Parts: sequence; structure tokens; C-alpha cells
Amino acid sequence: MTGSGRTPAPAVSGMVTSIASTGLAAVVCLTSVASLTLTGGHAGGPPPAWGTGPLTVDSLPRVPYVAHRGGAREVPEDSMSGLMAAYRRGTAQVLDFDTRVLRDGTPVVFHDATLNRTTFPGGEVRGLDAGEWRYVRLRPRSRLPGSRRAERPPTVAEVLDRFGGRIVLMPEAKDPRGLDRPAALIRARGLTRSVFVNTGDPEVARRVHGPGLLSQLWRSARRLRTDRPERRRSYAGVLDVDIKARDADLTRAVRSGIPRFWAHTVVTPAQRDRALSLGCNGVITDIPGRLSRHPVRGPGVVSAAPGR
Repeated sequence: MTGSGRTPAPAVSGMVTSIASTGLAAVVCLTSVASLTLTGGHAGGPPPAWGTGPLTVDSLPRVPYVAHRGGAREVPEDSMSGLMAAYRRGTAQVLDFDTRVLRDGTPVVFHDATLNRTTFPGGEVRGLDAGEWRYVRLRPRSRLPGSRRAERPPTVAEVLDRFGGRIVLMPEAKDPRGLDRPAALIRARGLTRSVFVNTGDPEVARRVHGPGLLSQLWRSARRLRTDRPERRRSYAGVLDVDIKARDADLTRAVRSGIPRFWAHTVVTPAQRDRALSLGCNGVITDIPGRLSRHPVRGPGVVSAAPGR
């Protein structure tokens, strides 16, 4: 954890030291809110847990909501404050976040391969080590509701320690080469039944399943046109299907024999209702809060469960 106004050590790369030289040092310090969430404490007592002991996938409702990147149209994506807000609201039963691996093998929560889109500095994520990562700050986006301040993107260990066993987690492995470290963190915390490891690569999903973790395989609309989802039954705990796919392809996926088939990324009530009407039994959404306020409509549609 860095203190306010500190200058990065000389060992930190030029990419990160440029934060201070460009006048952005003022945003490098953590805000009090970010400090609380990153250390595990927060105002108002402990957040609501669903029960005693580690929560597992067996506790999920019949049709869960998944907060995609924490609910990326409602909170800062892949941020600790955003994940905390989604968790506290109780409108999602699964928290989705993306993972990358730093130069030294440290797994961190971040979507892109480069820092440019969502942070103040630029460059490749894998070009930093854990010490340098402490100086990276997410850039608040003006289109999000409420006032936001800069904060450090968390590590995977921090997210597992904060939420593990309290809510089901869904990290996406953006760097399959670094899969062993996140997998070890999940196993060490006894969370193998509380975490779905998401990937778009069937071979990576097979690797996840091999040592006893829960795998989630996402398929784009294009892939679903020719895919044979029934071939994934032995290792895919969730088939994550593109809401833009054709009705026939979604229906074929639903009939594959895989126990869970969740639609991504849902951003309107109409998309949700279509997915449910075709038999999908999970909703991955950027707007879990807003979506939960719209009742499900349509004949024969199973209601999604925005709260416990």
C-alpha cells in the first residue's frame, strides 16, 4: 500500500514513473474508500453473507445474475470498489472479473493486455512486476453514475481474500500461460467449489477441470454456429453463450447436457427475456442493478433471481 505523495522507487519502470512526471502524482495515492476495500475493511460492518462457511456453486439460485466485470456500466470495471458495490447491492450472485499475469507471475485483476484504455499510464500489463503494479491507477470514467476516484487495480489474491466463500466468483483467464498461479491461489483458500475459471479456449477449460477446479467455457456467436457443445460435457461446468447468437444455436447449446448455460453479455431486459425463453439458466450482465428492477416477461420464462 502506498502513502500519499510518495514518488516511485528508482527501480520502477519509466512507464510508471511517467505518472509523476506528467503531473498525475496527485491521483497516485489511494483514497480512503479504496484503502478500506483493498485491506478488507469497510464502513458499516461486514457485508451480507449468504450463510455460514464457504459459499459454493451448489447454493446458487436456479437462474443467477452475474455482474460482468463487476457490472461495468454501473461501476468502474474490474475494480475493488466496483466489485464491492456489486456485492453489497445483492443484485448479483456471481462476481465476474478478468485476470492478467505480471512479469513476475503475479496474477492481477485487469481486462486488457495494455494499460492504455482504463488507467493513467500506458504500456503492457505483463511489462510490470508486483512492486510496479502498486503505482498503477484506474482512470474513473465520467459516464458512470456517482463520483469516482482513482484506485489501484487489485491483485487476484486480494479479490479471493475479500470475497472468497462469501459469493461465487468468476475470474476469466486472459493469460492461459499464467494459469497455474491463480489456480494455486484458489486451491490454497479452499475455494475449488466457489470459483468458476472462465476461458474461451476449450483446451484451457480442460486444463482447469483436470486438477479439480470448475471450468467455464465462453463461446461467441460465430463459434456457436459450428461448435458441438455436447463435446464439452466432460469438463465444462458452465457453457457461457453469446446473447447475439441465433436462436437455433442457443437452443442447441441448451440441449448439450452441460448443467449451466449462461448468456453473455446482457445489457437490456429484452435480451435477458429472450435468453431465458430459449432455456438459458444464467444471466451475465453489465447492469445487474438496473436489470433486477425490470420484471421478466414472456411465456414460459423462468424468473432470474436478482437477490438472495
